[in-house]
Amino acid sequence: MNALEGKVALITGAKGGLGNFVTEAFLAAGAQVVGVSRSIQAGDFPHAGFTAMPADLASGEAAWKLVEEVTARFARIDALVHVMGDFAGGKSVAETDDATLEKMLDVNYRAAFYIARAVLPRMRRQGGGRILAVASRQAVEPGAMVGAYSASKAALVALVRTIALENKDRSITANAVLPGVMDTPRNRAGDPAADRSQWVQPAQVAALLVHLASDAGAAINGAAIPVYGMQI
Repeated sequence: MNALEGKVALITGAKGGLGNFVTEAFLAAGAQVVGVSRSIQAGDFPHAGFTAMPADLASGEAAWKLVEEVTARFARIDALVHVMGDFAGGKSVAETDDATLEKMLDVNYRAAFYIARAVLPRMRRQGGGRILAVASRQAVEPGAMVGAYSASKAALVALVRTIALENKDRSITANAVLPGVMDTPRNRAGDPAADRSQWVQPAQVAALLVHLASDAGAAINGAAIPVYGMQI
C-alpha cells in the first residue's frame, strides 16, 4: 500500500517551483490532494486523486472558507502541507521598505498562521494530523541583505514549533523543513552562473514531506529539519 493511501492532504502553493514536485509526490504516494494557489486548475495535475481549489490566503476569513470547503467535500484533512512562500532580497534592513516587509510577512508567515489556525480544530476533533511547512535555511542562518525574508521564515519556524507543543495531546505533529538553495527555474534565472550541482533538488524536499506526512513519520515532531545537500 502507498504511504499516504486514504489520506487527505491540503497543499498550499501546490503549483510552482517546489509545489509541483510536492503535489506530484503526494499523489504518487496515494494521497487525495487538494491543491491550492491563486490560479490553480484541475488540468494542472491530471490525476484522479487531485482536486484544485483556487484561493488567496491573505486573510483569516479566506482560510476558514477554504477549510470549510475541503472538509465539506472530504470530511477530514490529514495533512496540511504549507509550501507557498516568496523571496525578496538585495537590500539591507536600513534600506528595506515597508511594502517589502509586509509582503514577506504576509506570504511567508501570516498565510501559514491563517491556514493552520483554520485546520487545527478539525484535526483536533478527528484525533490526529500533520502540519508541515517549508521554511528556509535562512530562518536559522540569516544572511546579509535578506532581513525581511529571514525574519518571516524564522517566524514560520517558531509557529510550527508552537503548534507541535500545543497539539501533541491529539496526536498532531508539526514540523518545518529548511531547504538550502533549490534547483528551481526561478533560482536558475536569478543565478545562471551558479554551480547547480550543489543545489538541493525539489524532489528530495518533496520526498521528505511525504515521509513526515506518513505513519512512518509519526515520531518526528517539533523539528526544523535541514535539507542542505552539498551546501553544508
